[in-house]
Amino acid sequence: MLENPVWAALSGPQACFAEASGDAARYLSDVGPWCAVADPTDPAAWADLATLTDYALLTAPAIDPPAGWEPVAVTPGVQMVGHTMTGVRDESTVRLTETDVPEMLDLMSRAKLGPFGKRTIELGHYLGLRHEGRLVAMAGERLRLPGWTEVSGVCTDPEFRGQGFAARLTMAVAAGLLEHGDLPFLHVNADNTTAIRLYERLGFQVGHEVVFAAYRHVG
Repeated sequence: MLENPVWAALSGPQACFAEASGDAARYLSDVGPWCAVADPTDPAAWADLATLTDYALLTAPAIDPPAGWEPVAVTPGVQMVGHTMTGVRDESTVRLTETDVPEMLDLMSRAKLGPFGKRTIELGHYLGLRHEGRLVAMAGERLRLPGWTEVSGVCTDPEFRGQGFAARLTMAVAAGLLEHGDLPFLHVNADNTTAIRLYERLGFQVGHEVVFAAYRHVG
């Protein structure tokens, strides 16, 4: 499941957010741009995907599409898993709701992090930290698989970095997941060594290398 997490989510616990065709699926466009195929080596699955979208954003250890798909961007990453985490509740955090989405989108833009759609918040619980009423940091849940949930959307306003907000929010989100019986996992760019070291200190371990890849269908 963890090697093809978007497919595991869209064909399982988050099927209600999916648009599917055969062995391919994608999130509804206002939820997010992430897509998946059941088997990234199967040309038939990619043909199914072409009926859903001509622009696919995928995550997997290796992605090798058939002819007719051209790469737009391919970024190396790592998947990290929290097998031994405990998590820590933080009473300073606030639960974010749909009314907070404009602020969340603005924060994501300032932090240069994404993508995040208008309905991404529906995928799970999101927590935030505010300073004088202003949302300055957040983290939440995105991909949900049987027994696992992805910690995602971890970001801090550039003016407030270095104060441990990301660590506090990540641990608070993880605590909620563990209480409900799920293990946390997350994804991070391979060159973001600062974030990787932070997550390791919090109890995450590098599981395996992945790629974050965008492909365009050209026929």
